Amino acid sequence: MAMAAAAVLRRRGSQALLSAPSQVASMGARYPAVPQPEIAILGARSVSTQIVRTRMKSVKNIQKITKAMKMVAASKLRAVQTRTENSRGLWQPFTALLGDAPSVDVKKNVIVAITSDKGLCGGINSTSVKVSKALLKMTSGPEKETKYVILGEKGKVQLIRDSRKHIEMTVSELQKNPINYTQVAVLADDILKNVEYDAIRVVFNKFQSVISFQPTMATILSPEVMEKESESGGKVGDLDSYEIEGGETKSEILQNLTEFQFSCVMYNAVLENGCSELGARMSAMDSSSRNAGEMLDRLTLTYNRTRQASITTELTEIISGASALEG
Repeated sequence: MAMAAAAVLRRRGSQALLSAPSQVASMGARYPAVPQPEIAILGARSVSTQIVRTRMKSVKNIQKITKAMKMVAASKLRAVQTRTENSRGLWQPFTALLGDAPSVDVKKNVIVAITSDKGLCGGINSTSVKVSKALLKMTSGPEKETKYVILGEKGKVQLIRDSRKHIEMTVSELQKNPINYTQVAVLADDILKNVEYDAIRVVFNKFQSVISFQPTMATILSPEVMEKESESGGKVGDLDSYEIEGGETKSEILQNLTEFQFSCVMYNAVLENGCSELGARMSAMDSSSRNAGEMLDRLTLTYNRTRQASITTELTEIISGASALEG
């Protein structure tokens, strides 16, 4: 009797192994990365639960990382947001005095695209790149010249694909350390020394809230173009109503104003974009954590169903073997 029972169980075990390829085929659509030889070795019963357990472990680890990244972004955002709001008072007086001329038509244009060095922050980098590409098309012409100055590794990677010849200068790891005005002023001075321009257009993302940012462009004119605008009765013409002291000419005043305006705009733009980056990363990591939680719930349900089905199959085989022995 014992030998007959062993033969029945061996025969049923072999049938279970023969039925494994059909189960593997059904799982292959969901888990295509599992190799067939490993499935044949492990057996049909334990494979599905092992795969689900491994995937559950991976999802849990990813969820821990996204939650940690969200907390880090939130802690940094509180400090940067205050500095960003305070920096807006630097460039606003220049806009009130000199105005902003986004539609000015000049021969030499420089587009300063401000992006981030790291990813996983939503679409802020692609937004800056799209605006920069649109400005390149608008300012290009037979007698015009447009160059890029790119701040941030992500903008460089995207723009270098189809605009390599227009890139004049790139800067990376600007936000590696906390940003201060001295650091940005040195960078602005370096840009002015290395590029020839009639108008500089700074493209960045203006911070509005944790879940909202607005693509923004600020225009800085060269002293020569600014003087022409002044002579033609533009906004710069209001400078004539001020009394100049110290023996400086109007050209020298405009030169100093242009350099100081560019450094102030750059300082605010870098802070605004950095604040938008942290807010977008915080929002993206929050969404990723929720999605990981939902996936974990689905995998847990699948694991429980698979485990229950495996137990039911084993019980059925035992009962069938006992019935065969009694018969």
